[in-house]
Amino acid sequence: MKYQWRITKYNPAFRDQDGVYMKDEWISSSDIGQTFNGKELTLNEYLEVEKAYVHAVMEFLKESQLTSLRIIQLQIHHEFLSDKSSLLYEEAFYLPIVEDAVIHEKDIPTVCKMVLRDYIHCHFVSMGQFFVHFGWDYYMYIGSNQPCNNAIKFAQNNKLFVEEYPSPYYLVEEKVIRYVEWAAKNEEVIVGEERLQNVPLSELQKALHLSEEHPVIGSFTIKHDNKDFFQQFINHKMDFSKYEYYLYCGD
Repeated sequence: MKYQWRITKYNPAFRDQDGVYMKDEWISSSDIGQTFNGKELTLNEYLEVEKAYVHAVMEFLKESQLTSLRIIQLQIHHEFLSDKSSLLYEEAFYLPIVEDAVIHEKDIPTVCKMVLRDYIHCHFVSMGQFFVHFGWDYYMYIGSNQPCNNAIKFAQNNKLFVEEYPSPYYLVEEKVIRYVEWAAKNEEVIVGEERLQNVPLSELQKALHLSEEHPVIGSFTIKHDNKDFFQQFINHKMDFSKYEYYLYCGD
């Protein structure tokens, strides 16, 4: 990706020589009502910052000449979505969101808010053209093949700080490492793994029923309908009566 930026509410003037942010500031929507530097974070103040983030995404999207993005690495926090009493909950949050779904521009702001409010976690991509990566502690990274000068000015005019900075979540295919992992049934602890090597990305996409645009990054459950595909690449004999299997893809 030709251009990458870190776009946040954090003033780089408060970073030390190692880049560590030294000022005490809120880092999540869950901090609403708490006090930072003697001042309480109100709901309205939080929403103003969130609005700036969401609108910045849309401005970068517009300047990159795109009208839709694909969702990857989706995690849904159902325990939060079920709490309709929260002041941060919106009826629009019941979008039919699934891994690899294409989200059009009218729904992208809603998905951004869901991420920023910790209802879900995901990244947006348009393969080879654009990405939005949401990190921990209200960090956001955007990449584009366009310089997006107008979008940068928009973000800055809305009290956000835009820094040229490579996203820590950006991986090119050549650097992705993939493993088949297994855990005892109904357990979360991984007890074994084998690395996959020399498996074409296109074949992985087919086996996992993903689009040609999906980078196959993240974690995926291996099921009975695709176990034979993965079995041919590992020595461990899959036994679904004892184990649950996953494909992990990262760095």
